[in-house]
Amino acid sequence: MSAEFEQLVAQFEKFQAKLANVDDRLEHLGGMQEELTGLEATATSADRSITVVAGPGGSIKDIQFTEDALKQRPQALSAALLTTLREAVAESARRQAGIVEDHMGGDLSLVDQVLETQAELLGTTVDELRSKVAEEHPKPAEQPDDFSQRSVLRAEPETPRPAAPAAGDSAGDRFLKNLFDEEDH
Repeated sequence: MSAEFEQLVAQFEKFQAKLANVDDRLEHLGGMQEELTGLEATATSADRSITVVAGPGGSIKDIQFTEDALKQRPQALSAALLTTLREAVAESARRQAGIVEDHMGGDLSLVDQVLETQAELLGTTVDELRSKVAEEHPKPAEQPDDFSQRSVLRAEPETPRPAAPAAGDSAGDRFLKNLFDEEDH
């Protein structure tokens, strides 16, 4: 009976650890939301005549022109503005994906998905975009025993449980086993 009890205690502790992990994730969502709300990405045209500030979700917060920008021909100004807008929005999306990954776990591969899409749309390589992200948003080193770095969105592989002894099963023991089995699924 003591081996069975120890197994139940271990299962209960595992369940509590999962709940603590969920609580930690939810606690950090407020911080993630604050970071996303304050997100700003600035891009400047090659000739420094146009500056665009993009916010979360690709929203445009500000556009500034210098006197030199206003001296350009309409087609050149339009092309430079569109290029600068795209750069600002792309930078905003990369930063946004980085913030979400930092708070929810890197196993979501959000930054990789954004980089692949942007590389295709912008006509560049993923490696070139990845080097920009690495410079602007370095990833912290993972610590394997830190539960806050694990995702609540994907279950970790289950470790096989030792078989409980068949003899001595009481109704209470069966109830607790069923309770934990239902929680794991």
